[in-house]
Amino acid sequence: MANAEKTSSGSDIDEKKRKRKLSNRESARRSRLKKQKMMEDTIHEISTLERRIKEYSERCKVARRRLDSLESENAGLRSEKTWLSSYVRDLENMMATTSLTLTQSVGDEQEANADGDSLSKMATGQLFSRTTQALFYNYKQLPVQRMLDFDFLCGRETPSVAGIINPGSEGFQKLFFGQEEIAIPVHAAIEAACAAHPTADVFINFASFRSAAASSMAALKQPTIKVVAIIAEGVPESDTKQLIAYARANNKVVIGPATVGGIQAGAFKIGDTAGTIDNIIQCKLYRPGSVGFVSKSGGMSNEMYNTVARVTDGIYEGIAIGGDVFPGSTLSDHILRFNNIPQIKMMVVLGELGGRDEYSLVEALKQGKVNKPVVAWVSGTCARLFKSEVQFGHAGAKSGGEMESAQAKNQALMDAGAIVPTSFEALESAIKETFDKLVEEGKVSPIKEVTPPQIPEDLSSAIKSGKVRAPTHIISTISDDRGEEPCYAGVPMSSIIEQGLGVGDVISLLWFKRSLPRYCTKFIEICIMLCADHGPCVSGAHNTIVTARAGKDLVSSLVSGLLTIGPRFGGAIDDAARYFKDACDRNLTPYEFVEGMKKKGIRVPGIGHRIKSRDNRDKRVELLQKFARSNFPSVKYMEYAVTVESYTLSKANNLVMNVDGAIGSLFLDLLAGSGMFTKQEIDEIVQIGYLNGLFVLARSIGLIGHTFDQKRLKQPLYRHPWEDVLYTK
Repeated sequence: MANAEKTSSGSDIDEKKRKRKLSNRESARRSRLKKQKMMEDTIHEISTLERRIKEYSERCKVARRRLDSLESENAGLRSEKTWLSSYVRDLENMMATTSLTLTQSVGDEQEANADGDSLSKMATGQLFSRTTQALFYNYKQLPVQRMLDFDFLCGRETPSVAGIINPGSEGFQKLFFGQEEIAIPVHAAIEAACAAHPTADVFINFASFRSAAASSMAALKQPTIKVVAIIAEGVPESDTKQLIAYARANNKVVIGPATVGGIQAGAFKIGDTAGTIDNIIQCKLYRPGSVGFVSKSGGMSNEMYNTVARVTDGIYEGIAIGGDVFPGSTLSDHILRFNNIPQIKMMVVLGELGGRDEYSLVEALKQGKVNKPVVAWVSGTCARLFKSEVQFGHAGAKSGGEMESAQAKNQALMDAGAIVPTSFEALESAIKETFDKLVEEGKVSPIKEVTPPQIPEDLSSAIKSGKVRAPTHIISTISDDRGEEPCYAGVPMSSIIEQGLGVGDVISLLWFKRSLPRYCTKFIEICIMLCADHGPCVSGAHNTIVTARAGKDLVSSLVSGLLTIGPRFGGAIDDAARYFKDACDRNLTPYEFVEGMKKKGIRVPGIGHRIKSRDNRDKRVELLQKFARSNFPSVKYMEYAVTVESYTLSKANNLVMNVDGAIGSLFLDLLAGSGMFTKQEIDEIVQIGYLNGLFVLARSIGLIGHTFDQKRLKQPLYRHPWEDVLYTK
């Protein structure tokens, strides 16, 4: 019966195995079918996508052929449309300019009638005067100093820079106004600067092209700002259009973007306009002349100031409108303004190929809005020599259609009544002839020449040119950062890294001004590691912990611990070295040395420990001595210190050598045994306090660690417990 049950049980097991096997086969079959179905679906989807791509490709080819056909048919129409759009825009600009001038003239006439002794500067077309002040955005030292030097050269009583705007910073910036050093206020925001300097009506923007538009718009929205000069090139055209629209709607003037600025001779200049002081003097810009000048190019404006000064009595006002496609103010804007300035007797215009700005001036001349001689030249006549479109520096200076060519513009200006020479080389002669004719007609009175004051030369430039010599105030012999990379005691930083040198090697260069042998620098590194920390209970760590728990910063916590280092805590290394060296060099016996110190009432530095003893030596001392015996050529001073320790241990069990004594004596052996220091140098090193510096450097590592530890643990303010205080009378 038992056998029957056993047989039955075996059959059941076999049946279960068979069913499990069939089930596994069925699962595998279903899985294969599922994967096959997914693959078939994927292939079908790929095939569908390929058909669609092919269909789209054919449609694209048809559309491209149709587009090419339309472009070919409409090329002429589009060109004409572009020209008409540009022409309409120029006419609109002229209308806005005329409206602006009329509005200003009417308003100023009313003001003049109310106050008969003065004319508003805008009534005569002037933007600047000898009292104009500006706010300078995004401080650059050289342009601001050049403005102040120009002020001094012109004899201005007040600096033309009223304030500086540096986003995020405030204070004062020291600069020179002649021989006097002045402090110019620095403001963090445009609004604050405008409120602090309400008489400053010019905003000089040296921001990058990324932020120039936003800061310029913020300035235009200030009621005190009348003129904004944008130096940056590459300001987005859409942003520039918004600035132009806002300025015209609010009777304000934008010069730029991509401009060097402008200048009114003898009165005011923007940033780097006209270049150096020497160039300004050569161009006679320190006093007003009779010529108004406007150009697109800032670089060419400097050349033209020189040219005008050679053949006339000089510039009265010069403006570079900037080379971007959409200038904030146009050539015609400034020519119309110059026409209203009585001191300006003639105008010189220097345009360039590309764009249609010059045609608004053509219309103004044709309509008789300009009644003073205009000498004009449009640069870029060489563009016809190139077979394809050419870009000449500025964004707007590119050859395009015939109407934008230099030849077409020059011809249009000539037809409108401007004096246009046959070439750029003849421009100087045309200016001279026009000016001489005005003199003959009595329309120009000779300008009385004045001698400009001498601008004091900066000390740095005078020293560089060898004109003066000046004493230095700091002497440094350990490092030099004047080259491409810092050098430690003459060793380039890259060389230190490439040679795989360590902290000990850097210390040898910066502290001892020489490359010590590797065993010496290794010993220095061991000292740093062994002295990095000695637990939270020592006085330095305790002070640091208490300070950190009081919420103080890292530096405050660190120095509170460092300030405990002295004769009783970590500051005995130098004294130990001094006394051990003196006694050893004088061949004093340990008895004579120790008893002599006792008679003087001085404890032997480097001997004694609060918790270590004869039977519980300081492991750090043992490690240092072991390294020295294995690597130093001589351990004379260490052996002497050991004999002193043997004598002191005969007096008390805790008068063992501590880590200060070990480092002090071994460092004497390092200095003497290396053969790289004279006796005088060793005495000086010990006297100055080099060895305590080693402990300060090492222990700073641990003190910083304790600071971080307390802050990481978010420990509360420490208060010492009452039970640990003896209250007594």
